[in-house]
Amino acid sequence: MLLISTCLSLLLVAGCSKKSSHTTKVTIAGEAVTRIEPDTAVLSLSVVTQSPQAVTAQQENARKSDAVANAVKAIAGTNAEIKTSDYTLQPQYDPRASRLPKIIGYNARNSVIITLSELKGVGAVIDAASKAGANSIDGISFVLKQTSPARGQALADATEQAMNKVRSIAQALDGRILRVVEENENSTVGGTGPIDYDSNILAEESKTRAATPIAAGQLSIQSKVQLIVEIEN
Repeated sequence: MLLISTCLSLLLVAGCSKKSSHTTKVTIAGEAVTRIEPDTAVLSLSVVTQSPQAVTAQQENARKSDAVANAVKAIAGTNAEIKTSDYTLQPQYDPRASRLPKIIGYNARNSVIITLSELKGVGAVIDAASKAGANSIDGISFVLKQTSPARGQALADATEQAMNKVRSIAQALDGRILRVVEENENSTVGGTGPIDYDSNILAEESKTRAATPIAAGQLSIQSKVQLIVEIEN
């Protein structure tokens, strides 16, 4: 009986001396900014034709639009994506008419978006399109593909920054990281926006020089990560 009593006393003392643990949830944010050259150019241009007759304006526009598409494909190759973004055929009215509007002609407009992965050829594509009949260069945007490794790298850098903060907190609490309860992420790409051009100036300049110079610049990828982490201490 004495032996049993002694053992029970030792177990009780050990149980009381054992430090109780609990978990703490912390919310940590990480952020990373990476600068990189764009890998895709998006060119917006239009073919605009006018004629006293609607059918004439439409037919001339179709002929020039087809010539523009063939010229772009010849320069950019099969990697270029060409798609129609808008098509309109509208009457033009005499502004001097005092009563009933008087139709004096028709305006046909075929707008296309050209996506290029070869940025060095953007200037040559603009020149070829202008010579073939494109008379409205609406702008150029330089973007980054969704599959670009740079997006994943920026996200990884932001996550690593957040985890370093969590490790520091766990060390300060004399605890250890149990698990990541929740993770939220957000990435934005900024930098070179749309560039506007005067199509008439481009058409004249393309006659005197090899290609319109285009500078893509750089894009900035900003990734933000928010983690909710459990720490045992």
